[in-house]
Amino acid sequence: MMIRTSLALIPLMAAVACSPAAQTGDTKTAPETASKEVTTAPAPAAPANVGPSPEDAKILASLPAPYNEGDLANGRRQFAKCRSCHVMEKGGDNRVGPALHGVFGRTAGSSAGFNYSPALKSAGFVWDAGKLDQWMADPKGFLPGNRMTFVGLKQEKDRRDVIAYIKVESAK
Repeated sequence: MMIRTSLALIPLMAAVACSPAAQTGDTKTAPETASKEVTTAPAPAAPANVGPSPEDAKILASLPAPYNEGDLANGRRQFAKCRSCHVMEKGGDNRVGPALHGVFGRTAGSSAGFNYSPALKSAGFVWDAGKLDQWMADPKGFLPGNRMTFVGLKQEKDRRDVIAYIKVESAK
């Protein structure tokens, strides 16, 4: 009987020996140890909001209001919703949607190598900030019959920022 009791206590003794209190020599009970105040180092300061580069600021200024006040960092974050279908890089390949580098000033439905819907092929307008804004707000409502499945960006600020981002990135 004594052997069984001793064997049953081995896992318990091992758990106590491996506890943080046993390793540091602290003999206080768990509730006493838990009541100690824990201090942490202060969090590092957030980086200062660095504005656009002088080149980007000049491109941004070329947009009509309110797009010329776009937040490029937010535009980049919001554009992440578009990246599964579109690329911004110069010379980028078409995906599910056409590459968007250089979209400003391009006639709708005319990017080489992309199979547009009949609605976009016959739209007849040129992409500018206002048209992009209307498109991004409600692609299906703006141009019925297009194949874009994205429901749109509902927040005006987000659309403004994405348009500013596209304009700046298209100029690079």
